[in-house]
Amino acid sequence: ARPLIETQAEHLLGALHQGTVSTNVHLRKLHNFCLDMNWLPRSVIPKRQWPAVRFKEKRAITADEHARIVTRERNLERQAFYKLAWYLGASQSDLACLDAENIDWEQRVISFARMKTGSVALLRFGDEVAGILRGLPATGPLFPYLRTVRCGDRATEFKQRCVGLGIHGVSLHSYRYAWAERAKVAGYPERFAQESLGHNSKAVHRAYARKAQVLLPPLEEYEKRARSGQFITVVQGEATAVSAA
Repeated sequence: ARPLIETQAEHLLGALHQGTVSTNVHLRKLHNFCLDMNWLPRSVIPKRQWPAVRFKEKRAITADEHARIVTRERNLERQAFYKLAWYLGASQSDLACLDAENIDWEQRVISFARMKTGSVALLRFGDEVAGILRGLPATGPLFPYLRTVRCGDRATEFKQRCVGLGIHGVSLHSYRYAWAERAKVAGYPERFAQESLGHNSKAVHRAYARKAQVLLPPLEEYEKRARSGQFITVVQGEATAVSAA
């Protein structure tokens, strides 16, 4: 209830202080739009004086949290959706819009065009995913209901399940972080992870740069294995010897 021209810096700073990250993001946009339209003679808050946008730290969903969510979920479609999110790491929108025709059973590949970038994704799958897919429709949408739901509503439904189990700090996007971190721990090459999640995936960069915890074998043990014709690979935090043959 104030004329735009009378807006002072303390008015905006007060709103920013009381608001959230979204307040900061959208108020910046509105402020810049008003400047571009000459509705304001000058900046209310100089660009360098705006409080920094600080997003909450994102984290991966753990195997235990995922298991608890899946175990408690009674809706079979949602249960399968969460399971595939764990194994494939696909974005929730891409996953919800999959059709049975996206599956190549002979090559065991799921192919689709990513909604965000338009690039083609080719995801190979194993026995666990095959078992999940066989329980879904053989033709048409794999997730008939979830496909019709807005991404925000899918996120809300997931959050409700997490809150009911006392799980905090995760979202559907946390499955992508979990996939990337598991890939890093398992020794999966970064270029393969980038191809699976998308070359611009922040989840891959985050996991391979610093987040994933990898338990490295002692050098002396590694040398002994190497001399005996074996090498060591790290899988889920445990060192396992594999024959070079």
